[in-house]
Amino acid sequence: MAQTPTHLLSPADQERRRALRVMKGVALGALVFMAVLFAIAFAFQQDIPAFAYVRAAAEGGMVGALADWFAVTALFRHPLGIPIPHTAIIPSRKDEIGRTLGEFVETEFLRGDVVRTKLESTAIARRLGEWLAEPEHAERVAAEASVMASSVLQALSDDDVQDVIEDLAREHLIAPEWGPPLGEWLGRIVESGAHHGTVDMALDTISAWLEANQAAFTGLVSRRLPSWVPSVAQRLVDDTVYNEAVKFVAAVRRDPEHQARRAIDGYLSRLADNLQHDPATIGRFEDAKHTVFDSPRVRELAAEAWNTAKSGLLRSLADADSGLRRRAAEALAEVGQRLTTDAALQSRVDAWVTGAAVFLVDRYRHDIASIITDTVERWDPAETTEKIELMVGRDLQYIRLNGTVVGALAGLAIFSIAHAVLG
Repeated sequence: MAQTPTHLLSPADQERRRALRVMKGVALGALVFMAVLFAIAFAFQQDIPAFAYVRAAAEGGMVGALADWFAVTALFRHPLGIPIPHTAIIPSRKDEIGRTLGEFVETEFLRGDVVRTKLESTAIARRLGEWLAEPEHAERVAAEASVMASSVLQALSDDDVQDVIEDLAREHLIAPEWGPPLGEWLGRIVESGAHHGTVDMALDTISAWLEANQAAFTGLVSRRLPSWVPSVAQRLVDDTVYNEAVKFVAAVRRDPEHQARRAIDGYLSRLADNLQHDPATIGRFEDAKHTVFDSPRVRELAAEAWNTAKSGLLRSLADADSGLRRRAAEALAEVGQRLTTDAALQSRVDAWVTGAAVFLVDRYRHDIASIITDTVERWDPAETTEKIELMVGRDLQYIRLNGTVVGALAGLAIFSIAHAVLG
């Protein structure tokens, strides 16, 4: 079985491979030592009777070492390349091992009661709050969230988003009648007198314009007079019109009960009522709405709205000093402070997290465990064998070493008992 080249392994796996080779050398050295000891003892046991005990110990040590070498090797490959039944267990039963491991994880670890017990003993909210309360941590979360949000925005199709905005605008803004709700809203404003401030502002604007644009009244009326009227009379007429306009606006500004104000109130009241109940007024308003928001215009507005929002969000998300990023980090830090100090909030968050985790585990534990099974099934048998051997092979070499020692002790004990009993 070909091994993965060392330079393709991770540093941790390279260290595991080195340690495995060292332990294989130690176990093999123990076997060779027992073989040499056996040869020496066997050759001299007739001359030195005590060497019979050494021979028995070495013989038992070799048997134990060979038996455990066979057992350990049979897990990963065929000993000496001979396809002996029930050897090369891991590569030949890789898929079954993966299924068994997946079932074990599913039945023993991914259980609602196990997850609940573990989470209930962990102060999730408090630990999260302590972590988020640190400004650098809050900024880090905000930065990572910004990267994710930017990726999502850039991945979205502009045409698809514009279609959605256009459909939403048509369904919720353009298709419904505007007249009745607008009339009801206007009626409330007139009834409460909230429009008086707007009227005052309009009067102030008109007054300021009149003061700054007296020349605009020159010829306004006089040009319509007969040509025989003297120019002095013409200027008098224009000045009179201008002065009367100024006086009228000033009078309306001073008098909250001015007739013009009442006329405006009456007009707005009638308009509010007509927008709610007069089909002709409602129809004209809807016609005007559809004229303004014709089909191409809606598409253009959707494109402008999306492009403006997208570009603004991308700039804010990319700028670490933007108001959006700063407020997000501040909000996260504030949430962390609350999670640290608010016991009621901690309890709610812990209960929510625990409940969500238990629900997900109970509902999807088979799917989660199937990741193990599917992953093992996709592995190459040789690669799987090598991975497992690198993880546990070094410890398994101790079995060979222990087998050598135990075999030697057993051989010595058996020979000693037999010699004592049988002579």
